[in-house]
Amino acid sequence: MAVSVASEEQKFSLREVFDAFRLCLSEDKEVFTEHYVAGWRGLVKFLNNLGTVFGFISKDAVNKIQVLENYLNSENASHYVTIQSMVKYELDNQLVDITKRGIHTESGCRTLLRLHRALRWLELFLERLRTSTEDSKTSVMCADAYNESLAQHHPWVVRKAAGMAFCMLSGRSAFFEAMNLGTPEQVVTMLGEALPLVNDVYQITEELYAKNNLLEIP
Repeated sequence: MAVSVASEEQKFSLREVFDAFRLCLSEDKEVFTEHYVAGWRGLVKFLNNLGTVFGFISKDAVNKIQVLENYLNSENASHYVTIQSMVKYELDNQLVDITKRGIHTESGCRTLLRLHRALRWLELFLERLRTSTEDSKTSVMCADAYNESLAQHHPWVVRKAAGMAFCMLSGRSAFFEAMNLGTPEQVVTMLGEALPLVNDVYQITEELYAKNNLLEIP
């Protein structure tokens, strides 16, 4: 599968994504929802630049981004400034279906959890790309990252479709080109600097959700 040619509005550098995640954390290690969403907007562009293979991820991510943006623009926006404030507000006001699906299927907590899980997959995949060699197979790297993260949350039919899609992935050089970060050496350097930032955001979110028993919201 060849990487698709990006339209003008889709052209970007993955550096934009990393800049957003760099801005995510406050001095007190709280995660700003606005910058988290901005980072995900960039990740969606990156996935879309790679063609239709990642459509099952990017389409769902777009829906989740819109839900969070609606909260950020609502009359309750002050409660959604950080992920920490969102969790407190929704739990305090019983706006989260913790044990079974109910009337809060688009709660901020549930919505962000889906993006959180997908972020782990992308982080693991990009780390594998960073440490890969020219002859490394992106299909294997992507599948391994998926199996370590998102797969456990997907039904069999989705896992099967994902596995088939990964077999169609372009080579390592095509992914590096789509990132628009420069030469392969520059890409590796940038990933080495940026992925720890993404991991910090992921780990802080993971600990927050674990502390509040939110990691398995149905």
